[in-house]
Amino acid sequence: MKPWKLQHLPHKQVKGSHYEVAILPIGACEPHNMHLPYGTDAYESELVSDLVCEQAMKLGAKVVQLPTIPFGVQSNMLDIPLAINVYPSTFFALLKDIVDSLERHGILKLILFNSHGGNDFLKPFIREMSGRSKMFISIIDWWRVGKDKYGEIFDNADDHAGEMETSVMLALMPDLVRLNDALDGASKPTRFEAVNNGWVSISRPWRGLTESTGVGDPTKATREKGEKYLDVVAPRLAKFVAELSKADVTEESFPF
Repeated sequence: MKPWKLQHLPHKQVKGSHYEVAILPIGACEPHNMHLPYGTDAYESELVSDLVCEQAMKLGAKVVQLPTIPFGVQSNMLDIPLAINVYPSTFFALLKDIVDSLERHGILKLILFNSHGGNDFLKPFIREMSGRSKMFISIIDWWRVGKDKYGEIFDNADDHAGEMETSVMLALMPDLVRLNDALDGASKPTRFEAVNNGWVSISRPWRGLTESTGVGDPTKATREKGEKYLDVVAPRLAKFVAELSKADVTEESFPF
């Protein structure tokens, strides 16, 4: 039993505990090239946040991990078999209800632990809730946390189901990785220079972007690389969770 994991805990333990921070893992249901499962993002958000919670508790954090939301925004993948889409407006309603429940139970700090790039609606959700709730909400896109160390660990750039994500899955769920089935993750640029240079943002229609559904070459992925990356990510985030747990979010000067 993991003492931070709500879905593992009986009422006897929960009612006698005090939690300062709730972590909500959020994933997606989508293809990841030919070698990773549709549940990759959900597995990553839950298992990486498990590492963070474990280390944060050792630093004194009073943290509870909520059950994982296994779906994400896939509106640009709806023509790919069994990519399951939940629109941002639906997510807003669900998250608002979760925030209301946590606030009623006296938890005023929530971390949305995100594993899917398409869930970039989460930042507007914080804006939506500001002034409407006492809850302090933060977002962690866990895969971005070690970007400054990326070149020391990986050979190839990663966007979706590439070297980094495959290496992390080899570290977390090796039995679900079929690396021999992986394609090279080649992708097409758009016809617009401004989009390709990052000056303009669009929602990329996935079927036209990549034949494999992956973006980034996974062929040099290894378990050791995944473990090295997680060894960067988890301690950084555990420190934040511990600091947030000890902070008084009702102070006028918070978070400064």
